[in-house]
Amino acid sequence: MPELPKRKVGLVSCSGEEMAEGTVTRLATLKVLESLRPDETVTICLPLFLAGGEGDRAFARFYPTIAIDGCEKRCAARGTEMYSSKPVAGIVVNELCPAGAGELGTARRLNEAGMAAVNAVAAEIARHVDRLLGTRRDRSRDEYTVGGPAVKEKVPGVATCSCGSGIPVKVLEIDGRKVEILALPLILEMFRQAAKPAVDATAAEMLETVRLYNRIPEGEEALWKLALGREYASYCAEVR
Repeated sequence: MPELPKRKVGLVSCSGEEMAEGTVTRLATLKVLESLRPDETVTICLPLFLAGGEGDRAFARFYPTIAIDGCEKRCAARGTEMYSSKPVAGIVVNELCPAGAGELGTARRLNEAGMAAVNAVAAEIARHVDRLLGTRRDRSRDEYTVGGPAVKEKVPGVATCSCGSGIPVKVLEIDGRKVEILALPLILEMFRQAAKPAVDATAAEMLETVRLYNRIPEGEEALWKLALGREYASYCAEVR
C-alpha cells in the first residue's frame, strides 16, 4: 500500500549578505541540512521564493517551515508568510546570540564568536525540527527516530510537484477553479486499498487527510469535500 510522503521541515534562511548575522543564518542552515538533520530538512531559496518561484512556494505550502533571520527585520519570516504561509517557528540571530556590532566578525569572515553563533543557531533549528516532527533522539548513541511514514511506493502516471520534491499532485476543479492538490494521488490509492467505500463519510475523512498537506480556504470545506468525493468515486471506478 502506498504511504503518504514523509513530513519534513523547510528551512528559509536570511539572504542578507552585508552583515555577519546573515552569514551565520546560512552556515547554521547548511550545518543542519548536511549533518544535523539531513533526512528531515529541505531548503527553500528565499530570493527565488520572493521573486515568484512557484516551486519554492509550493514547497512551503507542503512543508512546515522555519525562518532563520539575521536581524529584527525578519525578511525570511515576512516573505514566507506573505507568499505562502506563516512559518511555524522563527529564529533571529541577534536575539538568540546578542552581540555588539562587529563582535561576530564580518560577513565574509566570522570570528570565534561568530562560529559559536553558527553552532547555537544550528542547535536551535535542530531542536525545532525535532519538536515539529515528533523526533525521539537518543543522545547517547546520536541516533533518532522520526515519526511519520516515508514514501515506499509511487502511484504511476501522476504529476509531481513543480518544486521537484517528488510529491505527487493532482489538479481538481473546485468551484470553477483549477486547484493543485499535493499528495492526492497517494491519498486516493491509500483509501482504495483500505477498501473505503465511495460514500459521504469517506469524503469527509479524505478531506481531513488532504488538509494535512494543503491549505483549505476558510468556508470552502464543503466544496473540497464534494470534489474529493467525486474524484474518489471516479478513481475507484477506473482502477477496478
